[in-house]
Amino acid sequence: MKLVLSIVCVLFSAFVFGQQQFSVFFDSDKFVLNSKETKNLSDWIAANKEVKIVGIHGFTDEDGTSGYNDTLAKKRINSIFNLIKDQIKIRDDFKTRSFGELHQLSTTKAENRKVTLFYLEAKDIPRENEILGIKAPEKAEEIREIIRYPEKLALDNPDGTKSEYKLDVDFMKKLGEAAVGEKLKIENLNFKINTFIVVPESRGKMYELLVVLQKNPKLKIEIQGHLCCMPTDRLDLSTQRAKAINNFLVANGINEKRLTYKGFGSTQPIFPIPEKDEAQRAANRRVEILIVSH
Repeated sequence: MKLVLSIVCVLFSAFVFGQQQFSVFFDSDKFVLNSKETKNLSDWIAANKEVKIVGIHGFTDEDGTSGYNDTLAKKRINSIFNLIKDQIKIRDDFKTRSFGELHQLSTTKAENRKVTLFYLEAKDIPRENEILGIKAPEKAEEIREIIRYPEKLALDNPDGTKSEYKLDVDFMKKLGEAAVGEKLKIENLNFKINTFIVVPESRGKMYELLVVLQKNPKLKIEIQGHLCCMPTDRLDLSTQRAKAINNFLVANGINEKRLTYKGFGSTQPIFPIPEKDEAQRAANRRVEILIVSH
């Protein structure tokens, strides 16, 4: 990832009877399987079509910095998820966790560079919540009560440093609890002029959306892009910006079947075009989230 960051990850604290595991191994400093391990994974999937994945955990050896290894482990998780997601059943609210080198190391380095799939055999799937120690809430109100959103997030920068973002917990709660058909604007989500590249200051806004989707695994949304200022979206920029958000979410583990995106150009302005001032232009230049289903 920049997959599921440890601040929003959940590791099942104990694996009880009924849960199995399978591992694939990576070459040093790689997050794509070599041909031998790709075949091992394919053979395992072919022989285990009826099982259900309940967790995907990633590991590295001790070489490299902790931050680098954490990122590498996340990339390994994401790589394996993309290989298996359309071939085998995966629990909708499965959580992932990267471990970098922070796990029980083997004395053989190659054995530490791995992703482990935790899964249930077909005979145990009817008891999956019991096996995982999960009690399903009976009421929607109870579901909302147990969802806790982080207030801050530390993200890796390209230069190896970290930036801390304060997250809008009120927005995340509102989005997670919004009714089907409701539409919410992502405030302060800005792009570089005439591009679909999100400015660095707005990275945290994308992670707010990611966290909500992770915490609400049945939530499906449509990402809607809107422009200001010009009557015609000549470059289809509103669609490209909505698509960029969509691609970010998919790259970070959200099932693409939960997402759609659409650009409206300047056909649905909040204020008439041409706008009177920058405040009106900023209001028209927006990304909105439409709640499709829960």
